[in-house]
Amino acid sequence: MKQQFHYATITEAIEKLHQQGYTLDFNLKENKLVADGREYPADEFEIADLYRYEGASDPADEANVYALVSKSGLKGLLVSGYGISSDSASEETLKHLHYKYQQDNS
Repeated sequence: MKQQFHYATITEAIEKLHQQGYTLDFNLKENKLVADGREYPADEFEIADLYRYEGASDPADEANVYALVSKSGLKGLLVSGYGISSDSASEETLKHLHYKYQQDNS
């Protein structure tokens, strides 16, 4: 699925995606996505949409907003820093998700 919308800010993206049913707020924990006290295997999810934001003057403001959907229909968001604000465990999980996303959009 190709990106269909552009949102000016991270906050706007989150609000609009919540309205589209992406209601779980995920965090990464090794190869798992965590939301509402539950853990989900990351490989059960695919990136439905991806928005990248770059800080105008501060590299720490760089972030990605991932709209994720599982094979069973769970939908949620993952907001993740990139560049200097990312960690290695999260990077590996995100690389796997990115690979699947790129394959689907080729």
